[in-house]
Amino acid sequence: MRVKGSLPAERQEPHGFEVELKKRGITVAYNILLVDDEKLIVKGIKFSLEQDGMAVDVAYDGEEALNLAKSKNFDLIMLDVMLPKIDGTSVCQQIREFSEVPVVMVTAKGDDMDKIMGLEYGADDYITKPFNILELKARIKAILRRSSKPATAPKTNELTHKDIVLDYSSRRVFIRKKEINLTAKEFDLLAFFMDNISKVYSRENLLHEIWGTDSVGDVRTVDVHVRRLREKIEDVPSEPKYIFTKWGVGYYFG
Repeated sequence: MRVKGSLPAERQEPHGFEVELKKRGITVAYNILLVDDEKLIVKGIKFSLEQDGMAVDVAYDGEEALNLAKSKNFDLIMLDVMLPKIDGTSVCQQIREFSEVPVVMVTAKGDDMDKIMGLEYGADDYITKPFNILELKARIKAILRRSSKPATAPKTNELTHKDIVLDYSSRRVFIRKKEINLTAKEFDLLAFFMDNISKVYSRENLLHEIWGTDSVGDVRTVDVHVRRLREKIEDVPSEPKYIFTKWGVGYYFG
């Protein structure tokens, strides 16, 4: 988990399932937080992810999810929208106040507003119920791979353009020497733009490049992330000096 500002969290000692895996000589690849109030669904997903060597913590309501997210490092959080105590979008919003861990929202079929709200509040991606467990695992693994490395192979360890400095190794971004906190997907999107200055990309191209060839997200995912990125790096988002719109085509960085 990438923790913001002055709230670093120490990696806890392995426990429970992680200890058991280590006894069996299996290295824990990732730590996942699974949040859903449907216990049968949680049980099935947890079992399936553990078979792939992942350590899975579970929470059944939003309050419990927030407490776990603050107390332990996770590599990814899978977060249902409909939760007791605190709803999933509010949980995602609060997580973004202290962490940049990748968040995948789980929404009901056809509930487009939940998808948009989840992305607006800082989710990296979403998946729609009902889903195939093999598709879910593929999506999770793809997000974990992309969040642990740049979206494109860097020509250099550092990119600079105008007032922006992007450091691949630390995955940190600075504007006029002030650090800008970006989520994993926002960083990947900015890195891709800065590595391809002045090239125009359609929303479909960006969805393919940043979210992957197997992504089933729609192009609104790109629009939301571009808007969020503009809000963080542009002095006046409505009058951008970095990310421009080519009307009827897509976006480019200049």
